[in-house]
Amino acid sequence: MFVIWLLVISRTEMDKPETTLDTQMLEVNIGPQHPSTHGVFRMNVTLDGETVVRLKPAMGYLHRNHEKIAEGASYLASMPFTDRLDYICSMTNNLAYAIAVEKLAGIEVPERAQYIRVIMAELTRLVNHTLLVGFLLNDLGAFFTPTLYAFREREKILDLFEATSGARMMCNYMRFGGVKADLHPGFMEKLKEIVENYPRFLDEFEKLLTENEILMSRCQHVGILPKHLAVDASATGPLLRASGVDYDIRKVDGYSIYPRFKFRVPLGSVGDVYDRYYVRILEMRESIKILEQAMKEIPPGEFISKQGATGAKSPRTFRPPKGDAYGRIESPKGELGFYLVSDGTPNPYRYHVRPPSFINLTILEDMCLGCKVADAIIILGSVDIVLGEVDR
Repeated sequence: MFVIWLLVISRTEMDKPETTLDTQMLEVNIGPQHPSTHGVFRMNVTLDGETVVRLKPAMGYLHRNHEKIAEGASYLASMPFTDRLDYICSMTNNLAYAIAVEKLAGIEVPERAQYIRVIMAELTRLVNHTLLVGFLLNDLGAFFTPTLYAFREREKILDLFEATSGARMMCNYMRFGGVKADLHPGFMEKLKEIVENYPRFLDEFEKLLTENEILMSRCQHVGILPKHLAVDASATGPLLRASGVDYDIRKVDGYSIYPRFKFRVPLGSVGDVYDRYYVRILEMRESIKILEQAMKEIPPGEFISKQGATGAKSPRTFRPPKGDAYGRIESPKGELGFYLVSDGTPNPYRYHVRPPSFINLTILEDMCLGCKVADAIIILGSVDIVLGEVDR
């Protein structure tokens, strides 16, 4: 059960005739336990009728002191904590942190491990975007079927994660210099089945949604994010690309082995909720192309580096040299980066996370102004946030 508190603010226009009724603005607190806010998050919304004239995001209900805890633990001990930043995308969280530590310590990653990482990252993108589309329809109040379809396909990928890492969601799979275990027997056959069937599922999804009258009327020209504002606010990921900005870190930085794969970067034209929905549909199709190429090209060999640049026999015992490093990836929600400072001890001197959910959330008000209060919920849903990443 959730509670919405209303504060009535009188606004009398003295220069109008006496016959004109006074108008009222309502200040509505939505959350922090509102079921459509995707976690313990509150929106302080001022309404003129049903039109949003001000919106202040309020966060901090889930703060877990992630960064400070990491500064008191060894580098490897923080790997499981990265899973909790975004419990839907634990594989990509692990990857971003591993890349930052490898850059700091100068650790090389074997070829096979690089391919495994890309496979896990793109499977994670499929999971995230599929669920996002399903939940967006829930926020619209349209129908529940897309969410059930999304969970059906998600389960197939989580089965692969569980068989490989031992966990369905908190995978703790990446390691400095590679991954903690090679692909299990039968993995490639299961992956091939998923990759072959996913386009058929997306066709079914699109037939149900893309030209659906309810979705189009509720999402088109709603929550528009102009290109210049998206850039100025440092938005990243599908939120940025839906506004027409061609920026994907897989292309810009070419981290890991992404330059070897042929894929395009889908862009929107209007920057509304509909574009943010459709960009994710197109990104899933590109992820399938990457997976197809990775399956064909994955080589045999080691799944983890035998020796890092520090000379330690195992990466978990290393003491990175003094210095700092920033490692970032194109996570499903945008740019996820880790900034690390080493003072030569087994623990990081400074550990900082650049989470896409928090950065992208800063322009929520700009997208909601002038929209109806019901639209504010779907605009928030189209941003795609997770509170573990917002509060850290």
